Order: sequence, then structure tokens, then C-alpha cells
Amino acid sequence: MTQPETLAPGVPFPPFALHDASGELHTLARYAGRYVVLYAYPKDDTPGCTKEACDFRDNAELREHGAVILGVSRDDADSHAKFTEKYSLNFPLLTDESAEYLKSIDAFGTKNTYGKVSEGVKRSTFLIAPDGTLVKAWRAVNVEGHAQQVLAALQEHKANHASS
Repeated sequence: MTQPETLAPGVPFPPFALHDASGELHTLARYAGRYVVLYAYPKDDTPGCTKEACDFRDNAELREHGAVILGVSRDDADSHAKFTEKYSLNFPLLTDESAEYLKSIDAFGTKNTYGKVSEGVKRSTFLIAPDGTLVKAWRAVNVEGHAQQVLAALQEHKANHASS
């Protein structure tokens, strides 16, 4: 299990190699030089996950700032393909059926949802800088307005590193 200090801002983000609905392999190295928004969500086509995906889909400013958006859950490629088509999602959804990667970034484990304790994907978002380091992590994400929070953090990071 990843130790919390390995997911601290400024530290290299754990690399991934996960497939999307069409079988295409996505790796963190593939997006070197670009901001990456990696968000972990519990399940395709459920109310909260649909709202979150649609908010990321509709936030053109994230893409205008050069960010790549990637969703990841335990759902299989077929489920991702249906979800993507149903809501016209404009970014890849990655599959981690074993939850091995999700566990490595502490986005899978025991969670408490409305008093019900269960094992599953913990809604989390990670903003990764063009150099592969973590800018910011959001845990126990409230989907309302979340894409805008991610955009604000990206804009702030870009402004603070413009002269670097």
C-alpha cells in the first residue's frame, strides 16, 4: 500500500499503465509535458459518477489549459464503452478491474457511504503536473462543482510556475 507521503504535492505520481474501453494503453509517461487530471470513481452510469463525468466533459477550460482528463474505475471495457457513448464523454475511461493501481494511490479500500461501511473505489482526483509530480489530491470528492475546483488548482499552479 502506498504511504501517504508518496502522494504529497511535488512528489512524482505513481506511474500507471491501464487500458481504455477500446483496449488502448494509457500511461503517465505518454502524457509527459501535459497536465493530467486522473479521477477515480466508483461505478459507471450511477448518479454521482455520471454527474462528475459530465462536469469534466463540459469543462472546456481544463482542455484549453492543456489538461488531459482520465477517469479510472473497476468497471470493464464494455461498461466504459456504454457509459462513454451514452453521455458522449470526450475523454478516456481506464479499467482497473483488479483495483491494484487504485489501491496503490489509496483510491480503493474501506469507505463509509451514508453510514454504510464497504470496500470499494474511494472517489478521488489527482492533478498531475507536466513533469509527472502531484500538484494536488482531492479525497472523498463532492462532485458538485468539483471540475471547477480542479480547474482553479490548475490555473493557480500554472500561474505560480509561469516563470520557472
